[in-house]
Amino acid sequence: KCSPKVNVMFLKTHKTASSTILNILFRFGEKHRLRFAFPDGRNDFLYPSSFQCSQVKDYRPGECFNIICNHMRFDRGEVAKLLPPDAVYVSILRDPADLFESSFHYYHRTIPSTWRIRGNDQLAQFLEHPQRFYHPGAFNSFYLKNLLFFDFGLDNNLEADDPRVTTAIHNLSKQLDLVLIAEYFEESLILLKDVMCWTMEDILYFKLNMRKSSSVSQLTSDLKAKALQWNGADWKLYQHFNATFWARVEAFGRERMKEEVEELRRRNGQMKVTCIEGGGAVEARNIQDKRFLPWQPVGDSSILGYNLRKTIDPKFRTICEKMLTPELQYLSELGVNLWVTRLWGWIKDK
Repeated sequence: KCSPKVNVMFLKTHKTASSTILNILFRFGEKHRLRFAFPDGRNDFLYPSSFQCSQVKDYRPGECFNIICNHMRFDRGEVAKLLPPDAVYVSILRDPADLFESSFHYYHRTIPSTWRIRGNDQLAQFLEHPQRFYHPGAFNSFYLKNLLFFDFGLDNNLEADDPRVTTAIHNLSKQLDLVLIAEYFEESLILLKDVMCWTMEDILYFKLNMRKSSSVSQLTSDLKAKALQWNGADWKLYQHFNATFWARVEAFGRERMKEEVEELRRRNGQMKVTCIEGGGAVEARNIQDKRFLPWQPVGDSSILGYNLRKTIDPKFRTICEKMLTPELQYLSELGVNLWVTRLWGWIKDK
């Protein structure tokens, strides 16, 4: 029998269901009294700058942590200085066309080069003529092209057929122990549980930071193809790790995977009934307790959240509250002073 691993680096990529993984890691770390390497004053490590140890709150050279999981632009060498050598390196990917749609929706108001796109369907217009609206060095432009590549610390302006893309993916596959796939989230968590020697209880979750479906643009097959072509390096990256993911599922055992996923669904279903008023997510304006109100994109309120059940079994109250707590509130509870993030929130909501 293995013993649970406690040292983990989770590279939190953008728009990939990574906030839900963060909640799992926060709960695990808190339960086992582990030491988190947190950012200082904000919820990311000075993103989009490359990660440096000095960005960690209260960092002193030679110090060791158990978990690092906030948004960063990955630099394996720097991260390795903070963690024991047996740390497990994990990340998560999502189909780049859907990721692009999500990123465009979430960030386009903060990307000046998109402000001149006219008309209703700005996403389609962008994909018709990306070169018109995309300038590699422009402010926040990385959100618009190969965002996964960028998050991994790689050059997001490489085209898919550039040999450096293949080399980068090859190097990355040596640096990461497990890459999860957002489209197969439950299977991903079962693999994570297996690699980390955790229990089913450790990976229970509610989907956090989820968008209401009316705000999601359904991509036509033509637009999807354009999005994949435009994000060609990410598409290569995704295809590579999707293949390794399914190889791991095979090694784990298809039948065993099916059983464990069913068990996870059953347990999650029980938690929903136990914890969530009405059993599902609601729009921001209907969230009664500010503690459970998720951060919203600029000029929008499309991110859903939850209400805690009014009548709740006292022995489940704490776990329910933690499972429902969005990233920023949880970081505050874990002792991170988010003054920079809060200031930006105050400005953006004015």
